[in-house]
Amino acid sequence: MSITTIYFVRHGEAVGNRDRIFHGYYDSQLTPDGREQAKRTAEEMQKYDIDVIISSDLTRAYDTAAYIADGRGLDIITTPALREINGGGWENVPWDQLHSRYPQEMDDWLNNMHVLQMPGGESSIAFWERLVNEIELITEKYEGKKICIVTHGTAIKTLMCYFDGVPLSTFTSRRWHDNCSITIVEKENGKYKTILDGYNAHLGELSTLEKQDWWK
Repeated sequence: MSITTIYFVRHGEAVGNRDRIFHGYYDSQLTPDGREQAKRTAEEMQKYDIDVIISSDLTRAYDTAAYIADGRGLDIITTPALREINGGGWENVPWDQLHSRYPQEMDDWLNNMHVLQMPGGESSIAFWERLVNEIELITEKYEGKKICIVTHGTAIKTLMCYFDGVPLSTFTSRRWHDNCSITIVEKENGKYKTILDGYNAHLGELSTLEKQDWWK
């Protein structure tokens, strides 16, 4: 069987990332820095051949994908199955208010992601299943192709658990990927192998994580 290559790109810095507001399904826009990040990522991605570009249908992901698609003659395929987790009551709430409003859910987010149920939103297990099912469908449909997928931070972190064959209970111990970072995963004979994990050197001073310390 042939090797299928997936280039995962996290969307550029959006308003929620900059202002530390929870945006899952909430459709926020890229910041000016986010657009510059997307331009740099598009330039970095020029070294790779891409057959298909697939994006979350949320604006911050689609607009990032548009920079990568520019000049390649490829349409962007969008799907809600690649969206960020549906936060329900968390949506558009500042992160520093979530502890007091939703103490149990926030504790689960930080320590027990595998049992998290967003209030009025999605459970972490339903999120995992949505993402995994979509990735399996995509890689079956485009077997042997080079696929660029533009999605979200929690989505990539969740999928990396799946690709490494470890349970979602390991989510907390895994790294966060920077806005507009690049991760490369190959699939061969039904098994996944990480080739590049969260590469962000091309972002330089525009790195969102370098400007914040919440993730440390």
